Amino acid sequence: MSSRTGSKASPVLLKLLVFAPSRRAPSETFIRANLRALPCATTVYCGDERPWCGPPLRLAYGLAILASKVLDRLGCQRLASWIPAQVAIAICRRERPDVVLAEFGFHAVRVMELVPATGLPLIVHFRGADASSSRYLQRLKPRYRRLLQLCSAVVVKSQPMASTLRGLASERATPLPVLISPSGADPDRFSGADPAAAAPLFLAVGRFVAKKGPLITLEAFAQASQGRPAGLRLVMVGAGPLLEQARQLALALGVEAQVQFPGLQTPEQIADWMRRSRAFLQHSLTGPDGDQEGSPVAVMEAQLSGLPVVATRHAGIPEVVLEGETGLLVEEGDRDGMAAAIGRLADDPALAEQLGLAGRARCSAQFTVSHHIEQLMDLIERVRADGPPSAFRRAP
Repeated sequence: MSSRTGSKASPVLLKLLVFAPSRRAPSETFIRANLRALPCATTVYCGDERPWCGPPLRLAYGLAILASKVLDRLGCQRLASWIPAQVAIAICRRERPDVVLAEFGFHAVRVMELVPATGLPLIVHFRGADASSSRYLQRLKPRYRRLLQLCSAVVVKSQPMASTLRGLASERATPLPVLISPSGADPDRFSGADPAAAAPLFLAVGRFVAKKGPLITLEAFAQASQGRPAGLRLVMVGAGPLLEQARQLALALGVEAQVQFPGLQTPEQIADWMRRSRAFLQHSLTGPDGDQEGSPVAVMEAQLSGLPVVATRHAGIPEVVLEGETGLLVEEGDRDGMAAAIGRLADDPALAEQLGLAGRARCSAQFTVSHHIEQLMDLIERVRADGPPSAFRRAP
């Protein structure tokens, strides 16, 4: 690169190529934000893109992923993997990246054969169900084993996810490099809560689906409300298939006047709710198929705000929320335990403040977006330097 005399040459950015399943899914909000923050020249191809008038390879990738899904349902797994892999290889040869990142294990298996074909290093980012649900672990087990031999490293959100993948990678010639790194939250946006001064308002944020436990949260709150002043309130932010059932349950439990369902809210609105709350509630549950969360972002947002967290000992939550230090933890499905924890914080604002301050300090030191980006960038740089596993390196 040439430059004018006396001026500094612009630094050459690492070229990162990303394959992701969707541009429109709710989870993509965090993925896009993280990718934008990486100091890389980043190019993203999404499996749900169909740009009929756009670049041919983008259209080809979207159609290849669509065909792959159809073939998967028909039981043609080998062909389902071959078609998108060929397009991914063509994309790699056009884009000439330094490192390839695939979002979600179930999507990575569709492009993994680019490694032996191109000699490029591949990082796979697992985010939750793709490393816990039997829907993926059983059906994709042979392909996951192949993926974990081909990739240079994986990123996960919790220790249980790391353990699962290490078990599947037992056939690797070298140990699987694993980065455990929750996505983190923004300390500038989420701050300013004062649980000691706040009214006894309890906040839950998340989709109204079974694994988020909204009905158990509601039942525990109703139980905690018994014998306490009517000023005890619960705000449940979000939408989903269980929302109407939750409304009816609040009515049946006689707490409809104390419970508010504001629906979907912007991050700024959620941050404002957190500043007005006494504590944050998260009753995450393991699904019947083993589906687990990683480390819920909303929990980290609450802690950065300065709120104590009442949550379950689920997946990565105990790695983020320390029992008795930054929050109160109960077993999954334990309504009585959650009700007791809500009651403790309703009755003891000083305890809420103590836990909230400790949570903000710890989360600020370990679980911000900038920490995650720094860890991820360090991994990308190491992978670029080391290249793919030795068996798949191409001769110079």
